[in-house]
Amino acid sequence: MQFPESWLRALVNPPLSTEELCHLLTMAGLEVEETKPVAPAFSNIVVARVLSVEKHPDADKLKLCKVQVGEMSGSANGVLQIVCGAPNVAPDMVVPCALVGAKLPGLEIKKAKVRGVESFGMLCSARELGLSEDHGGLLPLPSDAPIGHDVRAYLNLDDTLITLKLTPNRADCLSLTGIAREVAALTGAPLALPEVAAVAPVHDETRAVVLDAPAACPRYCGRIVRGVNAKAPTPDWIKQRIERCGVRSISALVDVTNYVMLELGQPLHAFDDAELAGAIHVRWPKAGEQLLLLNEQTVTPSPDTALIADEAKPLALAGIMGGEHSGISDSTRDLFLESAFFAPVAIAGKARALGFSSDASFRYERGVDFELQRKAIERATQLIVEICGGQPGPVVEAVEPAQLPKRAPVRLRTARAARVIGIPLVADQVEKLIGGLRFAFTRDGDDFVVTPPSHRFDIEIEEDLIEEIARLHGYDNVPFEPPQGRLAMMPNAETRRTAMQVRRLVAERGYHEVVNYSFVEAAWEADFAARLTNEAAPIALANPIASQMGVMRSTLIGGLVATVAANRKRQTERVRAFEVGRCFLRDATVTGGVPGFRQPLRLAAVAAGSALPEQWGAPSRKVDFYDVKVDLEALFAPRQLRFEPTQHPALHPGRAAAVSLDGEAVGVIGELHPLWVQKYELGTAPVVFEVHLDPLLVAVMPKYEEVSRFPSVVRDIALVVAQQQPLQPLLDAFRETAPAIVRDVELFDVFQGKGLPEGQKSLAFRVVMQDTERTLADAEVDVAVAQLVETAKSRFGAALRN
Repeated sequence: MQFPESWLRALVNPPLSTEELCHLLTMAGLEVEETKPVAPAFSNIVVARVLSVEKHPDADKLKLCKVQVGEMSGSANGVLQIVCGAPNVAPDMVVPCALVGAKLPGLEIKKAKVRGVESFGMLCSARELGLSEDHGGLLPLPSDAPIGHDVRAYLNLDDTLITLKLTPNRADCLSLTGIAREVAALTGAPLALPEVAAVAPVHDETRAVVLDAPAACPRYCGRIVRGVNAKAPTPDWIKQRIERCGVRSISALVDVTNYVMLELGQPLHAFDDAELAGAIHVRWPKAGEQLLLLNEQTVTPSPDTALIADEAKPLALAGIMGGEHSGISDSTRDLFLESAFFAPVAIAGKARALGFSSDASFRYERGVDFELQRKAIERATQLIVEICGGQPGPVVEAVEPAQLPKRAPVRLRTARAARVIGIPLVADQVEKLIGGLRFAFTRDGDDFVVTPPSHRFDIEIEEDLIEEIARLHGYDNVPFEPPQGRLAMMPNAETRRTAMQVRRLVAERGYHEVVNYSFVEAAWEADFAARLTNEAAPIALANPIASQMGVMRSTLIGGLVATVAANRKRQTERVRAFEVGRCFLRDATVTGGVPGFRQPLRLAAVAAGSALPEQWGAPSRKVDFYDVKVDLEALFAPRQLRFEPTQHPALHPGRAAAVSLDGEAVGVIGELHPLWVQKYELGTAPVVFEVHLDPLLVAVMPKYEEVSRFPSVVRDIALVVAQQQPLQPLLDAFRETAPAIVRDVELFDVFQGKGLPEGQKSLAFRVVMQDTERTLADAEVDVAVAQLVETAKSRFGAALRN
């Protein structure tokens, strides 16, 4: 809502500066979004009259003008010679004139010679004064403008445009009257609203009004005005006010309806009465009915969009915009003036659905005073008769009282207001504040029973009135007292670590954290999620924010794959990303007949592209399963993970493993399935893992172990086993049967090919043995190695490789 400060001060003029007034409005909930001057700073510019215009003796496009500027110019008889190139300069024209010494935006006027002729000033266009971008000619002023008068004072340019950023509940402030009411209530300044008296009808002609859709329009006022002069000029004071509110001046009749809307907050519309046939109907559209609007857009109204129509045709979209064929024009002699109340629910969203907005729809969908219609039509009639002449008829009003909004009384308790706001209040203070709002109320002890006025749709419950008390009291006047509370330091268990610590551990391994949406595309769930019997379908959203975000994720892998794909499209070859987040799963548990849900926290990571950043110190190679496996083991260290082959829909059938810890499954790891690598255009296959977060939050307390002073003994053994023999069972068996002197058994080589039987492979293990109390003898080392070889032979059919 933009308006000039001068218009507001004509209705209420508190002793505040512009800055103080704007701060007051903002702190009262009417946020001042912007203030700007009507015109930039300039000086020494006066109203002047062009006395004569002659051709310049040495230039075809320049003219030599004699200009009367008044006695203050210092010239003889107040007449100056000015060279002007404006195409519209003419004798007897009244224009702004910048005298010598005048300062305009970016320009200072000096005495000059123009093509050999002296010029003592400059005649100004609107752009040179900073009033608009129009530079097609001089700015014409009214012929009766006082010659020699300061242009700034004459055009009221020492004014400020104020723009309010109103919340939807304060539609009552979409008018100067509403804003003035607020300022009067906040400051106690007297309110001087224009007097609106009923205009006596001169004739008895009327047009019947029928409310066929009373739920959409419970009140409609209309009046015929005969014999208007549609070509009458709009008075400068009206034109100036509406243009400074951001409304373009069109014609006197249209300008009056816009002026009343801005002044009172009631949208109006004027029809050419000659284009109407029979009674006016407010009805729902018929099938296939179309209407050409004033914006030259032809629309087919939806079945729930109310129309204004006569007996033959639709005339306007109710509360939104009038029709082109029934609108007023310069040839209009008789008009039918409309002032109606349309229910917000009937207007909300209708204009946006058609791809445009209007001042009327903006106000109606937020709520217009339902008792304002007759006053507004009388105010508009008053101005039309004054400006355009004409003979008004009686006002016809159709109303459906049962459909009008109800203003139920609201009880306000002083004690509760004081408790909620946090300041001491007494009933007399509350009474004064409510009285300033001009709300009707009765007092019941320290309580008040308040009946909200028709223009305040936002007053429905006690808290609404408490908010009004707080606003009027002033938020700046509410004492600021920081809350105080006793805080105790909670013990930080050494056996637990936080999710943030886990994030740091992953980041230290070279991964970047991402945060993806919890609602994902259904196709991701089909591609990447492992479905158990009680998790047969993803959890669908009832109202997704987008069609591709229709289900809740049950795995973090989809979001990470999308991250890799996005980076691939931006030529980022090496990607390391991880996410900590919740997944959403159905639960077999049923409570009260309703299936339950689980929301476990998980950690997932993806590695794609090169194993190492590009460098000269190591050859380039692609990341593989074992690179990511090392990262995962480092997160759980010193605890030992077990990896066993598994099948997972997101992972490669032969390059995936189930991860377990202490016999409990904690997640999966593997290379992405070739199908999804191709589908999502990833190039090379990334490696991913996804594990439950809870096991990672357990921190193992360090335990002291004596460091042996005696040398360790290392033996290598190579075992030939079946090609399909997995490694983990062998390691488990070695650790189970190894003598106490065996400290570690690790695989260091795998060989298959020439020299081995078909279907066999060689696994080479390094066995580290050490004792803390003595040096080991060769005999006991040989016994320990033989025991390991025997375990491999007896349990797995292994043979010692020669």
